[in-house]
Amino acid sequence: MDKTIALEKALSLRDKGALFIDTRSPAEFAEAHVPGSVNVPILDDEERGRVGLLHKKEGSRVARRLGVEIVSPKIPDLLDRVTELRPEKKLPVVVYCWRGGMRSRALTDFLNLGGIEARQVIGGHKAFRAYVREFFKETELPRMLVLRGLTGVGKTRILKDLEGQGYPVLDLEGLANHRGSAFGGLGLPDQPGQKQFESLLWDNLKDGSPQGYFLTEGESRNIGRLRQPDRLFEALQDETTLWINAGLDFRTEVILEDYPASDELCQAFVGPIKALKRRLGKETVQDFLTLLEQGRWRKLIRELMELYYDPLYNHTRPQKRIEIDIEPYEEGLERLKAAIGDVVANPP
Repeated sequence: MDKTIALEKALSLRDKGALFIDTRSPAEFAEAHVPGSVNVPILDDEERGRVGLLHKKEGSRVARRLGVEIVSPKIPDLLDRVTELRPEKKLPVVVYCWRGGMRSRALTDFLNLGGIEARQVIGGHKAFRAYVREFFKETELPRMLVLRGLTGVGKTRILKDLEGQGYPVLDLEGLANHRGSAFGGLGLPDQPGQKQFESLLWDNLKDGSPQGYFLTEGESRNIGRLRQPDRLFEALQDETTLWINAGLDFRTEVILEDYPASDELCQAFVGPIKALKRRLGKETVQDFLTLLEQGRWRKLIRELMELYYDPLYNHTRPQKRIEIDIEPYEEGLERLKAAIGDVVANPP
């Protein structure tokens, strides 16, 4: 019986709940993996390094022998681990490595011998990467309805509230783990790698949207150190913008909630503030640092918006836009929903 499976068929099993296993080392998995897969490494990072070095020095046969010696004692634990992880017993386990080679083949064989039906993905993660690149090169994306506005109007909060009401949302900042500004990474975990970011975007976009569109937030081409795929970024420029308006007091409170004023974050603000020296000058930056040191968060945030963010983003108001006053919030949300309906009814 053929124990291999084509990538597209494997991904359809993933969507049905099949366990997807990445047999590569933890470092390889951390860099990028198929969304939803779990890491059951045949070799850890140190072991992979040893085998690779031996392969380089003495050739494939000697390196494979070392691999067998390392992996053999692990086989019972590997089977136990997969048994614990497997949520859907009726579907085969899907196994991949970098190119559909020895590591995924070995675990596939171990699992089948141990009574766990398993299939090895042809081409491995390399084939998946090509699949994602092709998706963003060729697939027609749904319409992207974009919320924009000055810093602090609460675009992320608005999107979360609308998503809770059944609206289709693409959370670019959530997937990128960055708020998309000079201070956007503060208080958040590290961003994913570029390859993983693209995989997460693919996973959110691959099935399209029943409504024919996604709501998202206007972002620069780069979100932190990550870059949007070109066709996705271009799609964000096509539609009439939903421009959110809010007063400075409202925006200040939103920022205070997004960036909790705490001693832990205080030091993290120093570097990004100092980086503003070229644009704002030494004296203004020193004033900001003094406010930070004094813990005067509300005044610091207001001045950052008045002196830095508002002048920076005021010129980004697209000519093609509908302006929505979001205050008071519940009434503003209803106004926004009406504006969404108008944009949906009038394709570009």
